[in-house]
Amino acid sequence: MAGAETPPASPRARRTGLLFVLLGLIALAALASLAVGAKAIPPDQVWQALVAPTGGENDSVVRQLRVPRTLLALVVGLALGVAGALMQGHTRNPLADPGLLGVSAGAGFFVVLASQLLGLTSLYGYIWFAFAGAFTASVLVFLLGSLGRGGPTPVTLALAGVALSQLLLALTTAIALADDRTLDTFRFWSVGSLANRDLGILTQVAPFMLAGLVLAAMNGPALNTLALGEDVARGLGQNVALARATGLTAITLLTGAAVAACGPISFIGLVVPHVARYFTGPDQRWLLPAAGMIGAVLLVASDVIGRVLVRPAELPVGVVVGLIGAPFFVALVRRRKLVRI
Repeated sequence: MAGAETPPASPRARRTGLLFVLLGLIALAALASLAVGAKAIPPDQVWQALVAPTGGENDSVVRQLRVPRTLLALVVGLALGVAGALMQGHTRNPLADPGLLGVSAGAGFFVVLASQLLGLTSLYGYIWFAFAGAFTASVLVFLLGSLGRGGPTPVTLALAGVALSQLLLALTTAIALADDRTLDTFRFWSVGSLANRDLGILTQVAPFMLAGLVLAAMNGPALNTLALGEDVARGLGQNVALARATGLTAITLLTGAAVAACGPISFIGLVVPHVARYFTGPDQRWLLPAAGMIGAVLLVASDVIGRVLVRPAELPVGVVVGLIGAPFFVALVRRRKLVRI
């Protein structure tokens, strides 16, 4: 019939379309990451370096430097995006990010201890200490948040995380300032960077990230039920304690591995879930993958921007993400409907 309106697409179709769009953006960001840097390489030569290398300089730059860096940026961005969405969902707090559990503070404290007590200064030397610190801090936060009669709740976990983070930050600063070598190690780690990371770093943290992503996927439906309220969730047969423990374990694995590999990178776990929620709505089954993919795009794009702004030098990706994330989050806060959970 002439003039008939086209029926709107179903929510499922729109969300599926969003995921395909994000896949395209990931591909474009990855291509830019392989081509852009202190030495610009045309896309056709990037392709040749990937599929038919001849051993030239461009092949070495692409395969040995930029491919590992790009893959690590994609995986870390994915992990932080998913962890941020889980954290905000479990705490019902729009200002929550993965660091709220003390993960970053714990990792930094153990990095400083490893440098001070064992003399470790290389990333391969202290990456496992960073992960151990992240995991230890999360366990302590969970134990502290469980001391009350009601057991661990979003409020008690958040308070315990803030308190422990401040304590660990004070201890970290005190130890780092007492020794120049330790201060240098902590300074280069804490800025958040993808430089000088190779596939060896990725292979070490990948199993933990994979386990965290699996747990996050399992936790999505339970998180939808918890959004109705814990009493309602229990009435529907949901094991609230198990759901909370699964989510917190996923957050710890994802954030701990990301922080251990690249140092603390702020704002991705805070801003990205809000952007994803705007497009997908509150359904965690769609929100979690969308947040992960947006996080991957944002981290890779920030890394590319950092290489261009001060070429031939570069800005650490943690600095660039902060420069982008701070004003962007202010804009999100001004649009109140984006920060409701």
